[in-house]
Amino acid sequence: MSATRPHITVLLHEAVDALLHAEADLNGVYIDGTFGRGGHSRLLLSRLGPQGRLLALDRDPAALQAGQAIDDPRFSIHHARFSEWAEVAADQGFLAVDGLLLDIGVSSPQIDAPERGFSFRADGPLDMRMDTTRGESAAEFLARADVRTLTEVIRDYGEERFAGPIAKALVARRESGPALERTRELAELVARVVKTREPGQDPATRTFQALRIHVNAELEELRGALEPSLRHLKPGGRLAVISFHSLEDRIVKRFIQLHSKDEPDRRAPFAPPRAMPLKGIARIHPGADEVTANPRSRSAVLRVAERIN
Repeated sequence: MSATRPHITVLLHEAVDALLHAEADLNGVYIDGTFGRGGHSRLLLSRLGPQGRLLALDRDPAALQAGQAIDDPRFSIHHARFSEWAEVAADQGFLAVDGLLLDIGVSSPQIDAPERGFSFRADGPLDMRMDTTRGESAAEFLARADVRTLTEVIRDYGEERFAGPIAKALVARRESGPALERTRELAELVARVVKTREPGQDPATRTFQALRIHVNAELEELRGALEPSLRHLKPGGRLAVISFHSLEDRIVKRFIQLHSKDEPDRRAPFAPPRAMPLKGIARIHPGADEVTANPRSRSAVLRVAERIN
């Protein structure tokens, strides 16, 4: 396995401060739905009280291994998708929690390991699965998908304006020769199709993003993780979500907006509006110092909401 650069947790203090705010229960139950390499979890544990509990989830076996190194009776880590956080909490005897943290997307150790297949910068197998123990790899998807399906995935998840030509080139390659199995092969194919791109951006960036999101059902996972917060966050409990591109952030923004605006009853227009369960608290971007130290943080945005009833 290749060496990777040290993982730098994005918006570390901002996310933990949002969950453990002045009125927070430091002996409450908190969820880190995306453990990664544990930056947020370790800071949360350093600030929780002696009776506090932190349940961490991750579907990446490497992340689970990292989490098992934490020796703290207040902490447990579980092999699960972050959309399953409420079920994991219930299995541990907690039907309501005091805070939920989600740090969406791929981590630096995943990007920097060529054998994971997330990056076009080094050659490796076209895998892209967060959970390497199950599911269809990117290579397997490319080996079966038709032009229409490929176009939709690359257009919708990569916001790629050349999705159609890329999809046609992928199918033509499959029909005329050996299947794509390596990241470098895919990056070179896309580069031949995409002749123009924003300065500093590799032509394959959007296609790799799209395939990764599709293979891991990332947007569906995010929707599935947000909905239980309406039922399983305690009043005063907080939801904190860090996202890295507009597709994710749009889902979080709309979810908070939808559930934080008082809704009038159309059948009784003069009645007081129905109170909604959430209140938007903050939208936070990395500061200049963080972006300088960790350029991968530049697109991150943290949205925070509080359960109010």
